[in-house]
Amino acid sequence: MENWSLISICVLLGLTTRWAVSINSYSGAYKPPMFGDYEAQRHWQEVTYNLPVHEWYFNTTNNDLNYWGLDYPPLTAYHSLMCAYVAKLFNPEWVELHASRGYESHSHKLFMRATVLFADILIYIPAVLLYCFYLCDGSPKQKVATALCILLYPGLILIDYGHFQYNSVSLGLALWGILGLGLGWDLCGSIAFTLALNYKQMELYHALPFFCFLLGKCIKQGLTGRGFLRLAKISLTVLVTFALCWLPFLCNPEQPLQILHRLFPVDRGLFEDKVANTWCSLNVLIKIKTLLSRETQLFLSFALTVLFILPSSIKLLFRPTLWQFKLALVNSSLAFFLFSFQVHEKSILLAALPVCLVINEIPLIAIWFLLTSTFSMLPLLLKDGLLLPYVVTSLAFLFLSLYLLSALERSVDEELRLGILHKLSQHCLPKLKLGQIIKAKFWLSLVAMAGLSFTCVWLEPPARFPDLFPVLVSVLSFLHFLGFVIYFNYVQLWDPQKQKSQKKTN
Repeated sequence: MENWSLISICVLLGLTTRWAVSINSYSGAYKPPMFGDYEAQRHWQEVTYNLPVHEWYFNTTNNDLNYWGLDYPPLTAYHSLMCAYVAKLFNPEWVELHASRGYESHSHKLFMRATVLFADILIYIPAVLLYCFYLCDGSPKQKVATALCILLYPGLILIDYGHFQYNSVSLGLALWGILGLGLGWDLCGSIAFTLALNYKQMELYHALPFFCFLLGKCIKQGLTGRGFLRLAKISLTVLVTFALCWLPFLCNPEQPLQILHRLFPVDRGLFEDKVANTWCSLNVLIKIKTLLSRETQLFLSFALTVLFILPSSIKLLFRPTLWQFKLALVNSSLAFFLFSFQVHEKSILLAALPVCLVINEIPLIAIWFLLTSTFSMLPLLLKDGLLLPYVVTSLAFLFLSLYLLSALERSVDEELRLGILHKLSQHCLPKLKLGQIIKAKFWLSLVAMAGLSFTCVWLEPPARFPDLFPVLVSVLSFLHFLGFVIYFNYVQLWDPQKQKSQKKTN
């Protein structure tokens, strides 16, 4: 009974925080002619409700692709259509073709916010609770504490309930996939992740670890016997799920090609806004977009992404455990974010999800990463008028997570999984405590992020460098992420420790 009370309080706090953030402004509020992501989501409801399926992704008289044209897979379009049917019941003006462009009202804002909350309650929050109670170690109270910290992660809340998106749908489906694979329900997990991939193409960040984990489990059973049968079932399940999602678009070969063209817009270039990845940070010193051709940029980003993904994926292939799977998800998504082509600042949420899943095992590093990922989106949040929610949610997450997970007390070398580095330091410099150094860097990092946040808000940049502060935010965040990807790769590849209560995955 006590556990159920704690779970109820945990969920209630998560929902209250979300709704409190939703009261604030959103992307492009009262900023014509393009407005922002809020208008993009509303416009997709307008398009999918009023136009036939074969026009959704094509430029037509009634569908101007230059005005927030659909650029996500079919499942996003179907979600928009369902929301549109409900919107029509409340007020037909919200989805009226052409006339509803830029529609903004208090009642419509309430409706749009409610759709995000409903998706969270239906998909993301149950997945978090089930993951914590079935795949996390510790007492029931520790599991509730882990769930609360994940649900209060400020980055996802600020983007979905402030900026306005539905990231909790794709991330929630991906988490259902992780939950399915972790519990040994490979077919269910494969369906869930395929749906996530068909909701947002950025779920490709997680695709290779899913593939390697499943293939590794099949190899362990033997590819000439049970393993082959298992692999065939998984492959057929994925193909059928894809076919069902794309079924309305398969009658005409031009339809899938046009959708793929919309999903992967290479014409936009290597990067657009100030994003905390390699290319944007390097561009401060070397003008890559000018010096290199588009083809060279594509090849370079592809090569570096693959180079950073392969080690962790190969390790997962030969050792398909849940712990290795979670670390491979972190390393894969971080490699995509740091090195792939056309990355958005919000894409860091794809790396934040698997980091949330290791917050119980490596609390200090995970908390540090999650705060950094939120800070990396600061220019976007300030643009949307979300300063107060950013400060409050970040501070609440910092203090609650440090207290509930005992993160500072668990910052000794062994808890940080420093493995060989710990042994070497003990042998060469027995008085050196790597854990103490990391803890000091953690506090120094928080001071730097807080100071730069204050600077962005209260100081005017020099006239010669109007983008100085956003660039500093992206570069500082990039240096953190580079350190994190090195750390997580090290933990996965060289940490000799085994999970004492590793869940069975066969």
